[in-house]
Amino acid sequence: MKEKTVASTRVEMSEVMQPSHANLIGKVFGGAILSLIDVCAYTTASKFAGMLCVTASFDRVDFHEPIEVGEFVRMVGHVSYVGRTSVEVTIEVFAEDIYQQKARHTNTARVTMVALKENRPAEVPRLICETRDEKLRFLEGRLRREIRTRQRAELSEELGRLKDADDARLDSLLAGAAF
Repeated sequence: MKEKTVASTRVEMSEVMQPSHANLIGKVFGGAILSLIDVCAYTTASKFAGMLCVTASFDRVDFHEPIEVGEFVRMVGHVSYVGRTSVEVTIEVFAEDIYQQKARHTNTARVTMVALKENRPAEVPRLICETRDEKLRFLEGRLRREIRTRQRAELSEELGRLKDADDARLDSLLAGAAF
């Protein structure tokens, strides 16, 4: 399987935010941004893998500032970490006021995509990290993956304890007792 550099995975996409993107208070709906992030992640991961990639999970996405209808939204994606069949894509989101031509960073998202061949997970190329920042981002991605794996196991264990609890224990927990 061919190796690819981080730089070769870069994808940039832009779109003008239309009134159809607005929420009830006239700002761009968060779901519209999440949808655009997902498209950028798909494009980036599929370009890297050379095959169809599907969304496995979104890491935390914070909305730092509202995006206004009429602004350009620019998304810059790159592959930050790869596993055997999965690809972590980092997406930086920027909003730009058309008149002031001033861009601001509004979101960072990490999306895990899984490569598919014949509807089965397929091996992806190795990622070549050339710079110190790329090496750090790769190692951070690996750490995020390890932490998510531990968190899933811990959550499953705690949920099992909760389901096994009797009514008195549930009432105690509802009253604010420590878990």
